[in-house]
Amino acid sequence: MKRTLATVAALLTLSLAIAAFGGIRLHTFLDEPVDVDDSGIVFDIESGASFGVIASSLQQRGIIASSRMLRLYARWTEQASRVQAGEYLITPGTTPRELLQLFTHGSVRLYSFTIIEGWNRWDLLRALHDQPEIDASMTDEDWPGLLDLLGAEMNHPEGMFLPETYYFPSRTSDRVVLRQAFAAMQSALAEEWANKSEAAVVTTPYDGLILASIIEKETARSDERERIAGVFSRRLNKGMRLQTDPTVIYGLGQDFNGNLTRKDLQTATPYNSYTKHGLPPTPIAMPGRASIHAALHPADGEEIFFVATGSGDGSHQFSATKEEHDQAVAAYLRQLKSQRHKE
Repeated sequence: MKRTLATVAALLTLSLAIAAFGGIRLHTFLDEPVDVDDSGIVFDIESGASFGVIASSLQQRGIIASSRMLRLYARWTEQASRVQAGEYLITPGTTPRELLQLFTHGSVRLYSFTIIEGWNRWDLLRALHDQPEIDASMTDEDWPGLLDLLGAEMNHPEGMFLPETYYFPSRTSDRVVLRQAFAAMQSALAEEWANKSEAAVVTTPYDGLILASIIEKETARSDERERIAGVFSRRLNKGMRLQTDPTVIYGLGQDFNGNLTRKDLQTATPYNSYTKHGLPPTPIAMPGRASIHAALHPADGEEIFFVATGSGDGSHQFSATKEEHDQAVAAYLRQLKSQRHKE
Protein backbone atom coordinates (compact mmCIF):
# COMPACT_ATOMS: atom_id res chain seq x y z
CA MET A 1 0.00 0.00 0.00
CA LYS A 2 2.79 2.39 0.92
CA ARG A 3 4.56 1.47 -2.32
CA THR A 4 1.40 2.25 -4.32
CA LEU A 5 0.94 5.62 -2.64
CA ALA A 6 4.57 6.42 -3.29
CA THR A 7 4.17 5.50 -6.95
CA VAL A 8 1.06 7.66 -7.28
CA ALA A 9 2.83 10.52 -5.58
CA ALA A 10 5.80 10.15 -7.89
CA LEU A 11 3.59 10.08 -10.97
CA LEU A 12 1.67 13.11 -9.73
CA THR A 13 4.91 14.97 -9.09
CA LEU A 14 6.16 14.02 -12.54
CA SER A 15 2.89 15.16 -14.15
CA LEU A 16 3.05 18.47 -12.32
CA ALA A 17 6.66 18.91 -13.35
CA ILE A 18 5.80 18.15 -16.99
CA ALA A 19 2.84 20.54 -16.85
CA ALA A 20 4.98 23.22 -15.26
CA PHE A 21 7.67 22.70 -17.88
CA GLY A 22 5.07 22.79 -20.64
CA GLY A 23 3.59 25.94 -19.18
CA ILE A 24 6.98 27.60 -19.06
CA ARG A 25 7.66 26.61 -22.67
CA LEU A 26 4.24 27.90 -23.76
CA HIS A 27 4.69 31.26 -22.03
CA THR A 28 8.21 31.56 -23.42
CA PHE A 29 6.85 30.87 -26.90
CA LEU A 30 3.97 33.32 -26.52
CA ASP A 31 6.16 36.19 -25.32
CA GLU A 32 9.11 35.73 -27.65
CA PRO A 33 9.00 38.09 -30.71
CA VAL A 34 8.18 36.47 -34.03
CA ASP A 35 10.84 36.21 -36.72
CA VAL A 36 10.33 39.02 -39.27
CA ASP A 37 12.78 41.51 -40.78
CA ASP A 38 12.91 45.22 -40.00
CA SER A 39 10.27 46.12 -42.60
CA GLY A 40 7.81 43.53 -41.27
CA ILE A 41 5.93 40.96 -43.30
CA VAL A 42 2.47 40.90 -44.90
CA PHE A 43 0.38 37.89 -43.93
CA ASP A 44 -2.92 37.21 -45.68
CA ILE A 45 -5.72 35.22 -44.02
CA GLU A 46 -8.19 33.95 -46.58
CA SER A 47 -11.87 33.99 -45.78
CA GLY A 48 -12.96 30.60 -44.33
CA ALA A 49 -9.42 29.42 -43.54
CA SER A 50 -9.20 27.15 -40.47
CA PHE A 51 -6.96 28.18 -37.61
CA GLY A 52 -4.88 25.06 -38.13
CA VAL A 53 -4.10 26.14 -41.70
CA ILE A 54 -3.29 29.67 -40.48
CA ALA A 55 -0.93 28.43 -37.76
CA SER A 56 0.79 25.99 -40.11
CA SER A 57 1.31 28.74 -42.67
CA LEU A 58 2.88 30.97 -40.01
CA GLN A 59 5.33 28.21 -39.09
CA GLN A 60 6.10 27.29 -42.73
CA ARG A 61 7.00 30.94 -43.47
CA GLY A 62 9.31 30.96 -40.44
CA ILE A 63 7.26 33.58 -38.58
CA ILE A 64 6.59 31.41 -35.52
CA ALA A 65 8.51 28.45 -34.11
CA SER A 66 5.58 26.16 -33.28
CA SER A 67 2.16 26.00 -34.94
CA ARG A 68 1.12 23.40 -32.34
CA MET A 69 1.68 25.74 -29.40
CA LEU A 70 -0.20 28.55 -31.11
CA ARG A 71 -3.14 26.22 -31.85
CA LEU A 72 -3.24 24.97 -28.27
CA TYR A 73 -3.20 28.48 -26.84
CA ALA A 74 -5.77 29.79 -29.33
CA ARG A 75 -8.21 26.97 -28.57
CA TRP A 76 -7.64 27.15 -24.81
CA THR A 77 -8.41 30.89 -24.84
CA GLU A 78 -11.24 30.41 -27.39
CA GLN A 79 -9.61 32.81 -29.84
CA ALA A 80 -9.27 30.37 -32.72
CA SER A 81 -12.86 30.89 -33.86
CA ARG A 82 -12.63 34.68 -33.67
CA VAL A 83 -9.85 35.19 -36.20
CA GLN A 84 -10.89 37.57 -39.00
CA ALA A 85 -9.90 37.34 -42.64
CA GLY A 86 -7.77 40.06 -44.18
CA GLU A 87 -4.27 41.27 -44.90
CA TYR A 88 -2.11 41.89 -41.83
CA LEU A 89 1.22 43.63 -41.44
CA ILE A 90 3.30 41.78 -38.85
CA THR A 91 5.94 44.14 -37.48
CA PRO A 92 9.20 43.41 -35.64
CA GLY A 93 8.73 42.88 -31.91
CA THR A 94 5.26 41.34 -32.27
CA THR A 95 4.80 38.26 -30.07
CA PRO A 96 2.54 35.27 -30.88
CA ARG A 97 0.24 36.44 -28.06
CA GLU A 98 -0.04 39.87 -29.73
CA LEU A 99 -0.37 38.23 -33.13
CA LEU A 100 -3.54 36.48 -32.01
CA GLN A 101 -4.94 39.77 -30.72
CA LEU A 102 -4.14 41.33 -34.10
CA PHE A 103 -6.04 38.57 -35.91
CA THR A 104 -9.04 38.50 -33.57
CA HIS A 105 -9.46 42.30 -33.50
CA GLY A 106 -9.36 42.45 -37.30
CA SER A 107 -6.54 45.01 -37.21
CA VAL A 108 -5.85 44.54 -40.90
CA ARG A 109 -3.26 46.44 -42.88
CA LEU A 110 -4.71 49.70 -44.20
CA TYR A 111 -3.88 51.40 -47.47
CA SER A 112 -4.48 55.03 -48.33
CA PHE A 113 -6.03 56.82 -51.28
CA THR A 114 -5.99 60.59 -51.69
CA ILE A 115 -8.46 62.58 -53.77
CA ILE A 116 -6.68 65.68 -55.07
CA GLU A 117 -8.35 69.09 -55.11
CA GLY A 118 -9.48 70.01 -58.61
CA TRP A 119 -9.84 66.48 -59.96
CA ASN A 120 -12.82 65.75 -62.18
CA ARG A 121 -14.68 62.46 -62.30
CA TRP A 122 -12.39 61.02 -64.98
CA ASP A 123 -9.31 61.82 -62.92
CA LEU A 124 -10.91 60.25 -59.86
CA LEU A 125 -11.97 57.04 -61.57
CA ARG A 126 -8.59 56.63 -63.25
CA ALA A 127 -6.74 57.11 -59.96
CA LEU A 128 -9.01 54.64 -58.15
CA HIS A 129 -8.38 51.99 -60.79
CA ASP A 130 -4.62 52.63 -60.70
CA GLN A 131 -4.61 51.61 -57.02
CA PRO A 132 -3.87 47.84 -56.99
CA GLU A 133 -5.42 47.31 -53.54
CA ILE A 134 -8.81 48.63 -54.72
CA ASP A 135 -11.22 46.33 -56.56
CA ALA A 136 -12.30 48.25 -59.66
CA SER A 137 -16.00 47.90 -60.47
CA MET A 138 -17.06 51.40 -61.55
CA THR A 139 -17.32 52.77 -65.09
CA ASP A 140 -18.22 56.31 -66.13
CA GLU A 141 -21.76 55.12 -66.84
CA ASP A 142 -22.19 53.95 -63.22
CA TRP A 143 -22.03 57.40 -61.59
CA PRO A 144 -25.79 58.16 -61.65
CA GLY A 145 -26.65 54.77 -60.13
CA LEU A 146 -24.05 55.13 -57.38
CA LEU A 147 -25.17 58.65 -56.48
CA ASP A 148 -28.79 57.53 -56.41
CA LEU A 149 -27.82 54.70 -54.06
CA LEU A 150 -25.96 57.18 -51.84
CA GLY A 151 -29.02 59.42 -51.64
CA ALA A 152 -27.53 62.34 -53.57
CA GLU A 153 -29.96 64.96 -54.82
CA MET A 154 -27.96 65.29 -58.05
CA ASN A 155 -26.71 62.45 -60.25
CA HIS A 156 -23.69 64.41 -61.53
CA PRO A 157 -20.46 63.27 -59.81
CA GLU A 158 -18.38 66.46 -59.94
CA GLY A 159 -18.10 68.10 -56.56
CA MET A 160 -19.70 65.23 -54.67
CA PHE A 161 -16.53 63.66 -53.22
CA LEU A 162 -14.32 65.51 -50.75
CA PRO A 163 -10.60 65.76 -51.56
CA GLU A 164 -9.03 64.03 -48.57
CA THR A 165 -7.01 60.91 -47.71
CA TYR A 166 -9.05 57.76 -47.06
CA TYR A 167 -7.89 54.48 -45.49
CA PHE A 168 -9.11 51.01 -46.38
CA PRO A 169 -8.08 47.34 -46.23
CA SER A 170 -6.91 45.41 -49.27
CA ARG A 171 -9.55 44.28 -51.78
CA THR A 172 -11.90 47.13 -50.90
CA SER A 173 -14.33 48.08 -53.68
CA ASP A 174 -13.97 51.47 -55.37
CA ARG A 175 -17.61 52.09 -54.43
CA VAL A 176 -16.78 51.73 -50.73
CA VAL A 177 -14.02 54.35 -50.97
CA LEU A 178 -16.35 56.65 -52.89
CA ARG A 179 -19.03 56.18 -50.23
CA GLN A 180 -16.54 57.43 -47.60
CA ALA A 181 -15.64 60.45 -49.75
CA PHE A 182 -19.30 61.26 -50.42
CA ALA A 183 -20.15 61.16 -46.71
CA ALA A 184 -17.15 63.35 -45.94
CA MET A 185 -18.28 65.93 -48.51
CA GLN A 186 -21.82 65.98 -47.15
CA SER A 187 -20.49 66.57 -43.65
CA ALA A 188 -18.00 69.28 -44.69
CA LEU A 189 -20.56 71.09 -46.86
CA ALA A 190 -23.20 71.05 -44.14
CA GLU A 191 -20.75 72.45 -41.60
CA GLU A 192 -19.51 75.19 -43.94
CA TRP A 193 -23.06 76.10 -45.00
CA ALA A 194 -24.18 76.43 -41.39
CA ASN A 195 -21.40 78.99 -40.82
CA LYS A 196 -21.54 80.88 -44.14
CA SER A 197 -20.99 84.61 -44.29
CA GLU A 198 -23.82 87.07 -44.91
CA ALA A 199 -21.84 88.19 -47.93
CA ALA A 200 -22.30 84.79 -49.63
CA VAL A 201 -24.36 85.21 -52.83
CA VAL A 202 -25.17 81.53 -53.39
CA THR A 203 -28.60 80.47 -52.17
CA THR A 204 -28.16 76.69 -51.90
CA PRO A 205 -25.35 74.40 -50.70
CA TYR A 206 -25.13 72.91 -54.20
CA ASP A 207 -24.58 76.35 -55.73
CA GLY A 208 -21.88 76.79 -53.09
CA LEU A 209 -20.20 73.65 -54.43
CA ILE A 210 -20.42 74.95 -57.99
CA LEU A 211 -18.77 78.24 -57.08
CA ALA A 212 -16.18 76.45 -54.94
CA SER A 213 -15.23 74.19 -57.84
CA ILE A 214 -14.56 77.21 -60.07
CA ILE A 215 -12.43 78.82 -57.35
CA GLU A 216 -10.53 75.52 -56.97
CA LYS A 217 -9.64 75.50 -60.67
CA GLU A 218 -8.70 79.20 -60.72
CA THR A 219 -6.14 79.20 -57.91
CA ALA A 220 -4.19 76.99 -55.55
CA ARG A 221 -3.08 79.96 -53.45
CA SER A 222 -4.65 80.20 -50.02
CA ASP A 223 -4.23 83.98 -49.98
CA GLU A 224 -6.32 84.39 -53.14
CA ARG A 225 -9.29 82.09 -52.75
CA GLU A 226 -11.56 84.51 -50.89
CA ARG A 227 -10.54 87.40 -53.18
CA ILE A 228 -11.50 85.35 -56.23
CA ALA A 229 -14.74 84.37 -54.49
CA GLY A 230 -15.34 88.10 -53.98
CA VAL A 231 -14.80 88.84 -57.68
CA PHE A 232 -17.22 86.12 -58.79
CA SER A 233 -19.79 87.10 -56.16
CA ARG A 234 -19.77 90.73 -57.32
CA ARG A 235 -20.06 89.70 -60.96
CA LEU A 236 -23.05 87.53 -60.12
CA ASN A 237 -24.68 90.36 -58.18
CA LYS A 238 -24.14 92.77 -61.07
CA GLY A 239 -25.54 90.34 -63.64
CA MET A 240 -22.15 90.05 -65.35
CA ARG A 241 -20.96 86.85 -66.96
CA LEU A 242 -18.32 85.01 -64.94
CA GLN A 243 -16.04 84.63 -67.98
CA THR A 244 -13.82 82.00 -66.41
CA ASP A 245 -11.77 79.65 -68.60
CA PRO A 246 -12.06 76.51 -66.40
CA THR A 247 -15.82 76.28 -67.01
CA VAL A 248 -15.28 76.50 -70.78
CA ILE A 249 -12.61 73.81 -70.63
CA TYR A 250 -14.86 71.52 -68.60
CA GLY A 251 -17.66 71.99 -71.13
CA LEU A 252 -15.35 70.87 -73.94
CA GLY A 253 -14.92 67.54 -72.15
CA GLN A 254 -12.09 65.07 -72.55
CA ASP A 255 -11.49 66.22 -76.13
CA PHE A 256 -9.84 69.43 -74.89
CA ASN A 257 -6.21 69.41 -76.08
CA GLY A 258 -4.82 71.93 -73.60
CA ASN A 259 -4.93 74.90 -75.99
CA LEU A 260 -7.93 77.16 -75.32
CA THR A 261 -8.82 79.06 -78.51
CA ARG A 262 -11.10 81.98 -79.38
CA LYS A 263 -13.37 79.45 -81.07
CA ASP A 264 -13.59 77.48 -77.82
CA LEU A 265 -14.69 80.63 -75.97
CA GLN A 266 -17.51 81.00 -78.49
CA THR A 267 -18.56 77.33 -78.49
CA ALA A 268 -22.02 76.97 -76.96
CA THR A 269 -22.10 74.52 -74.04
CA PRO A 270 -24.01 74.70 -70.74
CA TYR A 271 -20.64 75.47 -69.09
CA ASN A 272 -19.48 78.34 -71.28
CA SER A 273 -19.44 81.25 -68.85
CA TYR A 274 -18.42 83.65 -71.64
CA THR A 275 -21.74 83.15 -73.43
CA LYS A 276 -24.04 82.34 -70.48
CA HIS A 277 -24.95 84.28 -67.35
CA GLY A 278 -24.90 82.86 -63.83
CA LEU A 279 -23.31 79.70 -62.51
CA PRO A 280 -22.84 76.60 -64.66
CA PRO A 281 -25.36 73.79 -64.04
CA THR A 282 -22.99 71.62 -61.94
CA PRO A 283 -19.59 71.78 -60.28
CA ILE A 284 -16.69 71.38 -62.69
CA ALA A 285 -14.29 69.64 -60.27
CA MET A 286 -13.87 68.30 -56.74
CA PRO A 287 -13.36 71.37 -54.54
CA GLY A 288 -11.41 71.10 -51.31
CA ARG A 289 -12.75 72.40 -48.04
CA ALA A 290 -10.71 75.62 -48.30
CA SER A 291 -12.40 76.50 -51.60
CA ILE A 292 -15.83 75.70 -50.18
CA HIS A 293 -15.09 78.00 -47.26
CA ALA A 294 -13.96 80.74 -49.64
CA ALA A 295 -17.10 80.45 -51.77
CA LEU A 296 -19.20 81.01 -48.65
CA HIS A 297 -16.94 83.77 -47.28
CA PRO A 298 -16.18 86.07 -50.24
CA ALA A 299 -13.81 88.93 -49.53
CA ASP A 300 -15.12 92.50 -49.52
CA GLY A 301 -13.90 94.92 -52.17
CA GLU A 302 -14.61 96.44 -55.55
CA GLU A 303 -12.53 94.12 -57.75
CA ILE A 304 -14.45 92.49 -60.61
CA PHE A 305 -11.51 91.33 -62.76
CA PHE A 306 -8.38 89.25 -62.27
CA VAL A 307 -5.70 87.83 -64.53
CA ALA A 308 -2.57 85.75 -63.96
CA THR A 309 0.61 87.72 -63.37
CA GLY A 310 2.77 85.20 -65.21
CA SER A 311 5.39 85.40 -62.48
CA GLY A 312 5.43 81.64 -61.98
CA ASP A 313 4.00 81.65 -58.45
CA GLY A 314 0.36 81.20 -59.47
CA SER A 315 -0.56 84.73 -58.39
CA HIS A 316 -3.13 87.03 -60.00
CA GLN A 317 -3.54 90.78 -60.53
CA PHE A 318 -6.96 92.01 -59.35
CA SER A 319 -8.66 95.09 -60.83
CA ALA A 320 -11.77 97.14 -60.14
CA THR A 321 -12.10 98.70 -63.62
CA LYS A 322 -11.86 97.49 -67.18
CA GLU A 323 -9.04 99.96 -67.86
CA GLU A 324 -6.97 98.56 -64.97
CA HIS A 325 -7.74 95.03 -66.12
CA ASP A 326 -6.64 95.76 -69.70
CA GLN A 327 -3.35 97.09 -68.35
CA ALA A 328 -2.89 93.95 -66.22
CA VAL A 329 -3.62 91.74 -69.25
CA ALA A 330 -1.07 93.67 -71.30
CA ALA A 331 1.52 93.22 -68.54
CA TYR A 332 0.77 89.50 -68.45
CA LEU A 333 1.23 89.17 -72.22
CA ARG A 334 4.54 91.05 -72.01
CA GLN A 335 5.67 88.69 -69.27
CA LEU A 336 4.82 85.67 -71.42
CA LYS A 337 6.66 87.14 -74.41
CA SER A 338 9.72 87.81 -72.26
CA GLN A 339 9.73 84.24 -70.97
CA ARG A 340 9.50 82.82 -74.52
CA HIS A 341 12.53 84.85 -75.58
CA LYS A 342 14.51 83.49 -72.61
CA GLU A 343 13.65 79.93 -73.60
